[in-house]
Amino acid sequence: MRRLSAMWPCFGRALRRLHQRHSKVIAKAVCAHSSSRAFTDRCYDGLYPGHISTTPIQKALLAVGSGVAALQDPYRHDMVAVLGETTGHLALINLRNRMRNDPEGYTILIERPRIRLSTLDLSKMASLPDGSFGKEYLRFLEDNHVTPDSRVDVKFVDDEELAYVMQRYREVHDLLHTLLGMPTNMLGEVAVKWFEAAQTGLPMCALGAVLGPLRLNTRRLQKLVTSLGPWALKNGRQARCVLSIFYERRWEQSLEDLRQELNIEPPPLMLSASNKSSS
Repeated sequence: MRRLSAMWPCFGRALRRLHQRHSKVIAKAVCAHSSSRAFTDRCYDGLYPGHISTTPIQKALLAVGSGVAALQDPYRHDMVAVLGETTGHLALINLRNRMRNDPEGYTILIERPRIRLSTLDLSKMASLPDGSFGKEYLRFLEDNHVTPDSRVDVKFVDDEELAYVMQRYREVHDLLHTLLGMPTNMLGEVAVKWFEAAQTGLPMCALGAVLGPLRLNTRRLQKLVTSLGPWALKNGRQARCVLSIFYERRWEQSLEDLRQELNIEPPPLMLSASNKSSS
């Protein structure tokens, strides 16, 4: 581990050089015509705004370096994001195909909605009745002190549509916490990662599902192994594709009804919220 830690400064410098090398490309990627659905705009020199082209070797180096950093600190959102983008190509293709084969998922791919504070009507969501999906999502954000704007933009996925699929996955992560009834403490995060690993097939999720339990104490590990883990894996496999739901049009739907529609069972345990931000 000391050797891996010593490698991190070198990786950091390499990543900074990579950003500098492509700074001109990123600058040219800024389009005069702005849109809330940035992924649909075609007036960029790159594949999409902020895209950084990398070779397979560069992706491998980024994957290793970000994996080491994420292992040392699972709450390094930026490194977890790089790891997901550089290792998830095949899984993203499968998720994109599942979305294309679902009427609602296909609409999402066409309209490219974003889940940001700027796109949410917080006042309307706050006025919804208790038990509604929108009200429970807003309560989750408040109880866990998180915001949808913390999700970083995709940079290293070399396909415009797949980049949006990855972005959508990131932005529905907190919605999954709400659907699964899991807070953002380590046990809740690991349970969600087990669900996501079974649901998406993303290597990043599988790695988090395997390594996350190493950070749990004995009592929480027992809860994961005997109850939350099997429940998360079962529901991840049996649930409808969670990226194919137009959540922005489901705020008024009851959380219970949405779970039933997605074939997600209620959690076997209720965990208390934590003020630790999600990863």
